Formats: sequence, C-alpha cells, structure tokens
Amino acid sequence: MGSARSEGGPERDQDPAGALGWDEGLYEGRDAAVETGRAKVPGQRGAGDAGGADGEGETEPEDPDEQPDRDSGTPVGVPEQPGPPAGESGPGRRRPEAGGERDAPEDAPEEAPDEAPGDASGEAPEEADAEAAAKPRKPKRRKRRILAWTAAGLALTLVAAGTAGWFYYQHLNDNLDRKPLHIGKSRAPEPTPNAAGQTPLNILLIGSDARDSEENQRLGGARETFGGPALADVQMLLHLSADRSHMSVISMPRDTLLKIPECTDPESGKVYPATVGTRMTNQTLMRGGPGCTVATWEELTGIRIDHFMMVDFAGVVSMADAIGGVPVCVDANLHSRTSDGKGSGLKLKKGTTEIKGEDALAWLRTRYGFGDGSDIARAKAQHMYMNSLVRKLRENTGLSSPNKLRNLAEEATEALTVDEELASVAELYALAEELKKVAPNRTTMATMPWIWSPSDHNRVEPKPDDAEQLFRLVREDIALDGRDGDGASPSPSEDETSEDPADDPADIAVLVRNGTGSPVAAPVSGRASDLVKLLTEAGFTRATADQNQVENREETAILYPSAELEGDAQSVAEALGMPLGTVRKSAEVSGVTLEIGADWTEGDTFPKPKKGDNEPPDSAEALNGSDDTACMEVDPAFTW
Repeated sequence: MGSARSEGGPERDQDPAGALGWDEGLYEGRDAAVETGRAKVPGQRGAGDAGGADGEGETEPEDPDEQPDRDSGTPVGVPEQPGPPAGESGPGRRRPEAGGERDAPEDAPEEAPDEAPGDASGEAPEEADAEAAAKPRKPKRRKRRILAWTAAGLALTLVAAGTAGWFYYQHLNDNLDRKPLHIGKSRAPEPTPNAAGQTPLNILLIGSDARDSEENQRLGGARETFGGPALADVQMLLHLSADRSHMSVISMPRDTLLKIPECTDPESGKVYPATVGTRMTNQTLMRGGPGCTVATWEELTGIRIDHFMMVDFAGVVSMADAIGGVPVCVDANLHSRTSDGKGSGLKLKKGTTEIKGEDALAWLRTRYGFGDGSDIARAKAQHMYMNSLVRKLRENTGLSSPNKLRNLAEEATEALTVDEELASVAELYALAEELKKVAPNRTTMATMPWIWSPSDHNRVEPKPDDAEQLFRLVREDIALDGRDGDGASPSPSEDETSEDPADDPADIAVLVRNGTGSPVAAPVSGRASDLVKLLTEAGFTRATADQNQVENREETAILYPSAELEGDAQSVAEALGMPLGTVRKSAEVSGVTLEIGADWTEGDTFPKPKKGDNEPPDSAEALNGSDDTACMEVDPAFTW
C-alpha cells in the first residue's frame, strides 16, 4: 500500500479478482496477449434489499456559529473485504490445453489395430504390403489447421475478456472521488516502528451531511440547509496496531468545540486562517475539505493520520443495502419523532432487529429517543452498529455470492471519497485484508472523554487529562482492551539480562538525546545535559549530549544497534534506575543511545508508571467489539 509503511503495510499476495467472482483466466489471457500488468480488483461491501425510514431528517434551528447545526450523523464503517468462497474462483470455464489434441477420456475404448492385409481376404501378406506402399497417405494438414484456428480463437476470446476485466477495474477506480490527505501547515510526527519494524495505521472516518444532490436532500432533510457547505458530522479515528493484533476506534462528538488550524483549499487556493477562539469540529470540512479535518485531528491528538475515508447520506444507504441486514438492539419500542416533526423517524420494536438501507442511515443519525437525546448517545448507537457490522463481515454473512461482491465493489467505490494514496480498489482491498486480521474481541470502540463547555452549555470540550490519556494510548500503540501485549513480542522483564557482559562504565560511549517535546510543548531546555551529568557521576564519563534536533518521544528508552552492545545498554539502564523493558534494539542508532521522552522532563529519578496509566479512562466508555448483548437505552418519551 502506497501510504502504509513498508514494514507494516498491507500485504498484496491475494488476488482480489476472485473476490469479485471473476475468472482468473481472464487475467492470464490478458497478460499473455496484451502484456498489461495484472490488475488487482478488490471488492469492498455487499448487496441487499432497500429498507425505509418514515419521516424526514431532523430540522433544528440554525446554530449561532457561522453554519447551521445540523442534526445529522453519518458514520463510516470500514468493513473488511471477504475473499472468494472456498473452492470458487468465479464463473469461468475450463480451458483446453493449447497446442495439441485433447486426450481421450479414460474410459474410451482402445482403437483396434489395423488388420493385416490378407488376413481376411486371403491375399498374401507380401502382395498387400506392396499395394499399400504404392498408395500415398493423406496429410493431416486440415486437422492441424483446425487446431490452430481454435487456439487463435481462444486466445482472442481471452484477450477480449481480459480487456473487459481491465476496463471494469479502471471503471471502479474512476468511481472513487479523491482529495488531498492534509491541507494544514504542519504534520504530527511519524510513529516509531516496533522491534519488528512495523508501524500502526491510522484512518480518519468522516460522515458528511452534504445536501448537494436530490437524494442527499431527501435523506438529510433540513430544507434550509440545501446548497450550503457540507459539515463533518461524524468523525471516528480507526487505529490498527503495528502488529495487527488489535484495533481501536475513537469517536469525537459532533458538538465538540476546539481550535481549528490554518488550512488551504487545494482547489481554490483560499487560505483559512487558524481560528482565534473555538469552533464546532464539524466546521473543519467546510474549510478546504477533509484534509482540514485531518489537520485538526493531528493538531489535537498528536496522532499521525495515514488515510481518510468519507461518505455522505446516499453513500451510507447504498452500502448498507449492498451489505444487507445488520443486527441492532433497543431496550424498548422506539419511534424517533418529536411533536414538532424533528427526529430521524426510525421506528423499531423492542429487542434485536436487522436493519439496512435507509433504516441503517436512520439508526446512525438518531439522537431523539436514544439515552439523553445528545450527540453522545448517538455515538454509542454508531459504535453498536459498527461492531455488529464488523462481526457480520468477518463471518461473510450474506456476501458469499460473487454478484453481491461485485455490487458491493460498485456501491462502495461510488460512495467513497478517499485520500489520493488510497484512491484505488487495489489499495482498498489491501486495507481490508489488514483490517480482517483483527478479531472482534480485540476491537474496542471509545468516545473522546468530554466535559460540557463553560462557554456554551449545549456544546462539549475535550476533558483535560482523560482525553490526553486516551490519545496517548493510541500514539503509543497500546490496546484499549487492557490486553496490551497479546500477540505481540513481549518486552524484556526485569530478570532478562543480557548474556553479553557489559564493559566498564568509563569505556561505554552513551549519546543522550532530548526528545521531551510534545505536539503542544517545546522540548525542555538543557534536559540532555542534565542526564549527561547524571551519567558522568555514575562513571559513564564518555556520555555526551546530542546537539542536533531530534524527534519528540513519548517514553524514555535506551537503544542499542547490535547484540554485542546489549549488555552495555542494560548497564546504563541499571545506573539510571530504569527497568530493562526500556532497553530496546534499534536499527536507527549506531551506538548506545539514551532518548529522553516526555515522561521524564525533570528530576534525577526515573518516574515509575502509575497504576492504570496504560488503560483507557472510564470516561471513554469503551465497548468491546465482541459484545453482542449491547442494547440502546430508549427515552420513555419516544416509546410506542
């Protein structure tokens, strides 16, 4: 995948043509005859019947900010792509072997040998042989000519079919709308690869409330907003761990107030200056497009985002229809409609119901009737839907038909707007292959911790400390399910000392780097010199401070390049009172290197981790992906 880093990027060893039900022979014919590269054509989501939600979209009064406060949420799922059914490679035909006659069936009778002339006629064998030798034998040119024309016709047929497959692949690529990934001024730092050289993958999922077509206007309602700029009413960050063992999804409430950085519209060149005060996060989309939403997330969280995927109302409905029914649950009969006509119109009976099409969109947009009627309750409902969707797609339920997979590919590519590096069905297929490596019980949905805004009691702001702790866990690739380390290489424990003996401290060269900065703070001045002094006092007289600017580090670590220096690195850790788990082998250094992180900005004693530091705060309201018992609480005022 062009955007995913080479060590941890999606694998490409599977042919997505089979996933769409196409015969691989089409590609063989094309490769042999037209010498074009083998196209990989992934599918993305499947087909079903249309559903419907009664009533129009919610129509709240205009927001006191610059744009209307539209009550419309449209989350984006990123379902994995199922491969072709077992034993099936598409509706192809068997191809006879070219260049010769087909073998006779095994049960065909053997041809009788020619009778010897004279055996039945009474002629002498010698006379018969002479007569046979005098007659010329008929050539087999006609038979060979027929075989040659048959082979040529077959080749032309395969060329035509392969060319058609190639054009369909290009058609799917052309369906995708593409936009720049980041249009801000600065990027969040790249994540540090793990010991295996793998890096995590972060994808921002955006739901647009655009009313730019008749279908979106019908589905979205709010007539007064027709023709206005689109807003990013749903924003979810999907984090796939470096080792692909776990996945986290964090939602930001639509009503969140925050500062928006400077963004430049890639089409008009218009520069939107950074906001002085706070604005609703959904306004990022109207400041140059999804690249500004990405820039805002990176500035707030310090998390480097690799891709984005955006979908509108009509896209959600078409993909939900293609995928088919997804089970959701309510704890009482629900009808999301107020006396003055607001609400999604969703009407469900108590218990579990499979929804699709417009009913799925209504579920994802419903605010009135769920919990306290806030956008926070809506986010919970969206998490439940996504968890059910992931479980369904992993089971390939309803998507075993090649026709449904082709329909899913068509609907998905028409519905999605993606960043330029993700803008091909081959890249989407590779991404789906990466996502399906994670089991549902290692998937965690969470909401950004929030507080009611002091400046506007109808809006929220990131909760100090709790929000940063959640973002830190993602930056450090720590699982939100409390099972960090499952399936990953374990960190060295206290008793895993190196077999390589350490040199005398006075002979060990140690380079000290100051990486104490963060996305919102500069590095602590003189911190490297402080620890050089500390090491010198401990006997490491060859310790020196790196005068070059270095990348920010969240955690302090001691790195070494090869096994013969491991003992020296552990000796430095022991002198500083650091656990051996902070000592790691790295190809990025040429000698023993102490990298000071933001976790040790002052003092001579290495800070000990606090209990719960590597767990999400309770305010994140984490939901495990394997929980199929979750049920939305219905407001009694909206029952029937």
